[in-house]
Amino acid sequence: MQSYRTHTCGELRAQDIGKEVKLAGWIHRKRNLGNLCFIDLRDHYGITQCVVDSNSDLFEKVQALRPESVVGFSGKVVARESVNKHMPTGDIEIKVSALEVYSEAQVLPFQVAIEDDAPEEIRLKYRFLDLRKERIHNNILLRSKVIERSRQLMREQGFTEYQTPILTASSPEGARDFLVPSRLNPGKFYALPQAPQQFKQLLMVSGFDKYFQIAPCFRDEDPRADRSPGEFYQMDMEMSFATQEDVFAVIEHTLGTIFNEFSFGKTVDQAPFVHIPFRKAMFEYGSDKPDLRNPLIWQDATEIFGESGFGVYDTRVKEGDKVKAMVVSSAGDKPRSFFDKLDAFAKEENMGGVAYIAFAEAGAKGIAKFFDQDKLANIQNSLNAKQGDAILFVIGKGMKFDKFSGRLRNRVGEELGLIDKNSFKMCWIVDFPFYEENEETGAVEFSHNPFSMPQGGMDALLNKNPLDILAYQYDFVCNGVELLSGAVRNHEPDIMYKAFEIAGYDHSVVDNKFGGMISAFKFGAPPHAGSAYGVDRLIMLLLDEEVIRDVIAFPLNGKAQDLMMQAPNEVTEQQLKDLHIKINLD
Repeated sequence: MQSYRTHTCGELRAQDIGKEVKLAGWIHRKRNLGNLCFIDLRDHYGITQCVVDSNSDLFEKVQALRPESVVGFSGKVVARESVNKHMPTGDIEIKVSALEVYSEAQVLPFQVAIEDDAPEEIRLKYRFLDLRKERIHNNILLRSKVIERSRQLMREQGFTEYQTPILTASSPEGARDFLVPSRLNPGKFYALPQAPQQFKQLLMVSGFDKYFQIAPCFRDEDPRADRSPGEFYQMDMEMSFATQEDVFAVIEHTLGTIFNEFSFGKTVDQAPFVHIPFRKAMFEYGSDKPDLRNPLIWQDATEIFGESGFGVYDTRVKEGDKVKAMVVSSAGDKPRSFFDKLDAFAKEENMGGVAYIAFAEAGAKGIAKFFDQDKLANIQNSLNAKQGDAILFVIGKGMKFDKFSGRLRNRVGEELGLIDKNSFKMCWIVDFPFYEENEETGAVEFSHNPFSMPQGGMDALLNKNPLDILAYQYDFVCNGVELLSGAVRNHEPDIMYKAFEIAGYDHSVVDNKFGGMISAFKFGAPPHAGSAYGVDRLIMLLLDEEVIRDVIAFPLNGKAQDLMMQAPNEVTEQQLKDLHIKINLD
């Protein structure tokens, strides 16, 4: 028997009535009824009600203890007069006969037993208190369960877990690195890995076949609601002699199982999940991470205009702009103000405006006046609109226009309550462009992952317009959240040199920055493919949390600071001297 407790605070039930027990935990809350003092004692496992009679010598001692003090109660398990069906231990209580105080709590900076409106900065400064709250505590427990289940599912599919280095070389691609000065190599720096990308590929070259790792990753990026600043964890995997379809099968089994087991009653799409090419996703949904819970889809309506009589659109179509149309079911009788708000939103986004045709009972409204009845009927039929529907039109071109159409789609879906909040909708985004054009410089650069295999291999690199080359790259998207990215890897040195050359890097840059990997490929590399999904983002999605910090035990704040541990912080002059570094603050 443990000296501190015989049972946990979530363990005792009606069958334990009559037992002498000892519990240890935190004072969750107290209720003084004059002749009785009720104490909810909490530990990691649950809460048990304990009661002290006013005739007891312990009554005043209990009264003096603040919430969150750590104590031990000894006593007898008795039946509870007013049963609490909402608590697993609600049939019993402990009649306290002895008390030990292990640690007295000071006045709390915020409440633990209830959700209060404490500022986030205070919550993060006292994160150890915040983690005691039931919601946050359970979030971290679920995170552990999901990670463990991920490991089980990967092992069941023949994968082995390996560890890769934390101190590595800086990469010219991706986000900004966290740099670590080397004391033994003055003037040189390690970088913390943005991902174990090169190492997991090197494991494939080394003949290990199927790798996975719950990998810490480090990126010096600005924070977002769904991205923790500084560091995050991902479930990384790689497999040899594999196509992208092989990766899909592994991930659909792994993530599909996790969503089915941790969906908390929500409906879940079942594998195989739909494949949507990148360009189709950008046109129809205005996003490469579409929320498929929203049924709205953009259609190409460019051919309707040009000689339609609606001069604004006719002129721009002749100049090369595209027109998108979105049929909004049963919105034909929406008031004018509904459409005016959407038009104002477009103007705020510097996208001109939103035109519409509303097929209302009283007759077609909006830009319907520019068309005769036959033309209106053709428009209605060509876009599969019904009487009572409305059609929204937007005009523009390029990626900025596509992204705006996505934001407008989301806005309409939210405004009309079209998004099914009780479901998980999944898809694969495939056929990403290998290259993209820098909007500011016009230079050709990698769009996604420089280590991907271009579709068509060397022939495509030699004979196609770089902006027309597609890659074997893919993302897994759920409810508008990109959970996973991956690719079939480029394992042929000649193709890699050429791919980087088109992006503006000569052979020396490839040899210098990726020397270990390119060298390995020259000694026999298997075709291989892989992916990684974000653990933090997955937990956030499963729990429907709005802020990613609530699924991480010890997160940084929005300024990438750990307020609890006071990091980052200054270091001593001697430490700087050892690293051959001088600080020159502007």
